[in-house]
Amino acid sequence: MPDTLTDPRDRPATGDPGSWWRQAAVYQIYPRSFADANGDGIGDLAGITERIGYLRDLGIDAVWLSPFYPSALADGGYDVDDYRDVDPRLGTLADFDSMTSALHAANIKLIVDIVPNHTSDRHEWFREALASPRGSSARNRYIFRDGLGVDGSLPPADWVSAFGGPAWEPVGDGQWYLHYFATEQPDLNWKNPEVREDFLKTLRFWSDRGVDGFRVDVAHGCAKELPEVLPSQAELDALDATTGQHPLWDRDEVHEIYAEWRSVFNEYSPPRTAVAEAWVATPDRRHRYASIDGLGQAFNFDLLEADFDAASFRGIITSNLAQSARTGSSTTWVFSNHDVVRHATRYALPPRGSSTEKQGASWLLTGGTAPVLDIEGGLRRARAATLLMLGLPGSAYLYQGEELGLQEVADIPDAERQDPSFFRNPGVDVGRDGCRVPLPWKRSGPSFGFGATGAHLPQPGWFSDFSVEAEEDDTTSTLAFYRQALALRKDLQTVESLEWIDSDETVLHYVRPGGWSVVANFGTRDAPLPAGEVLIASSPVGEGRLPSETAVWLKTPSAQGSRLRSSGRCRRSTPGSRHRRPRRY
Repeated sequence: MPDTLTDPRDRPATGDPGSWWRQAAVYQIYPRSFADANGDGIGDLAGITERIGYLRDLGIDAVWLSPFYPSALADGGYDVDDYRDVDPRLGTLADFDSMTSALHAANIKLIVDIVPNHTSDRHEWFREALASPRGSSARNRYIFRDGLGVDGSLPPADWVSAFGGPAWEPVGDGQWYLHYFATEQPDLNWKNPEVREDFLKTLRFWSDRGVDGFRVDVAHGCAKELPEVLPSQAELDALDATTGQHPLWDRDEVHEIYAEWRSVFNEYSPPRTAVAEAWVATPDRRHRYASIDGLGQAFNFDLLEADFDAASFRGIITSNLAQSARTGSSTTWVFSNHDVVRHATRYALPPRGSSTEKQGASWLLTGGTAPVLDIEGGLRRARAATLLMLGLPGSAYLYQGEELGLQEVADIPDAERQDPSFFRNPGVDVGRDGCRVPLPWKRSGPSFGFGATGAHLPQPGWFSDFSVEAEEDDTTSTLAFYRQALALRKDLQTVESLEWIDSDETVLHYVRPGGWSVVANFGTRDAPLPAGEVLIASSPVGEGRLPSETAVWLKTPSAQGSRLRSSGRCRRSTPGSRHRRPRRY
């Protein structure tokens, strides 16, 4: 590590109640697909409350709850009608309070999604904007522009939304509003003080109800500065996104917004925390969101976008730990979430470079028939990657169902799909519904135990073998593997540092303080297994050998641990190995 970086090795992982998030295992719940208590086919807050025993036994530290606000579900709940209420299909504020209390009683923190880039088109502000004239204060809460042409019938620019189709929508009086996502998601104008103040009110509203933190959707998009003459889409694409002056994304002044948020977070004891979803051009730009004066943490999606490759993983881990040392934050690690193809499926497909979406596109567009999915190999690689990740310093973000080894559901009939990206990009994008299919709790039944009736997205028959009931008492199951790994993680995580041990190019080996190490074989052949007690393995291991595509945690022999503490050196204990100096990060 360069001398200019602050070495975090003396920072303890525990002790300060305000820093619980630094090495937390956070479990994302997509509420409409987790558990349905009232039998209407849609998951709800009461369903989550009923399953808190499962979450406790899994061993997580916190739940990240995806949007549960009133919504038309034009974008899976990220089109918010009211930021300070609960969708009546999911429950009530009283149900939210009961869920929060039950989570806290189980020693589980709660992080909720907040969506500041846009509202829904049903939000009272936007309805008022449509009923008000151009130039009104109501329209100034959003981004309206006059259309081009004599009568304003042409869009202000040819911009394309993230879900396909135009990013400007006419309102019938010669003006158009910007929606970088779905038409039903008009972008807010964060230069308007009323917008900024209202979100501070929202942060206090949920913090007062016991929320411990916030996941900030599209955190890099709030601050916008549109010139009088708008650039074309081609010109917009050609702009340098690393300067902090892009008209739409990652502008420097966005951090003024989050400095205000930090002031609100610090009103509470312990302070509320936040994690930014910020898709930005460089790690330096991303980690600005993780400043202690801002949100405190930012998602690192680098492992999620990488192929199953030792060199790629090591470079990503090294870079992100170094960046986190600069900010004083801790990094985050994630393989799956509600927006991407599940990693057990990504690793079951041929490597296709760094783009997760492109990697799974051909398979999904053929309904999961070509190329052929290597289910066994994909799950084996996913378990190995997950075990390597869970041993790292920083927060681990898990997505509901990955602890069951769920694959992506590819063959959803077109008539039953819900994601706007599917409808706005027909034949190009099948959308994200495949990772949002409701969870299987039972081997059988109309919705595999998700609820008393059916599920809002169709569940395939193979879900039976991946249900909680099928895996609950199987000591070799992926569920048992996650439970064991998370329990060990709580016991072993101490200070936030690791030391690399030089290994074969297909093997990654790092040592953590406290006398334990992680070894992962990314290759297709067995590799020597260093000496030590095997605490957990992603696949069965033989005597002295580490199988291909397998990771293990080892308890370092006490003498070797003593050398580590005293000299910062470690020896690989396989026969014939030579002494190597570990690299510190």
